[in-house]
Amino acid sequence: MKKQFNRMRQLANQTVGRAEKTEVLSEDLLQVEKRLELVKQVSHSTHKKLTACLQGQQGVDADKRSKKLPLTTLAQYLMEGSAILGDDSLLGKMLKLCGEAEDKLAQELIHFELEVERDVIDPLFVLAEVEIPNIQKQRKHLAKLVLDMDSSRTRALFVQTAWIV
Repeated sequence: MKKQFNRMRQLANQTVGRAEKTEVLSEDLLQVEKRLELVKQVSHSTHKKLTACLQGQQGVDADKRSKKLPLTTLAQYLMEGSAILGDDSLLGKMLKLCGEAEDKLAQELIHFELEVERDVIDPLFVLAEVEIPNIQKQRKHLAKLVLDMDSSRTRALFVQTAWIV
């Protein structure tokens, strides 16, 4: 309790300008710290928008994505229509060819989305939700330690001047 009171008193003294405040971060690092919040906001919103652009369900394997994708459903209907009409009719051959093409498109889309999720979306999530909050937490901890150091230095100076008097 006493330590917290001393910390608050030291913080108030530094704010008013009566106490010496140690600057730990250089000017460049202070600018980086200011941009950190902007990076967090941008990466968070980019992650959200990219996730909304995915047609398949995020975090699901390729087979489950394939079943939910409209292109796959269309490919199945085209193949079924081809089977009903038979390979001897021109329309049946065309439906079969279009169904195969749609299926290949669906597989490419699934492959692309999985790569985007692995290479872009997941790292953005880690950056916005894990890395940047850890940096901010460490910065707050550093500020507390600097405040403690300044408070201890002030008390030591006070004790030193008391011994001289």
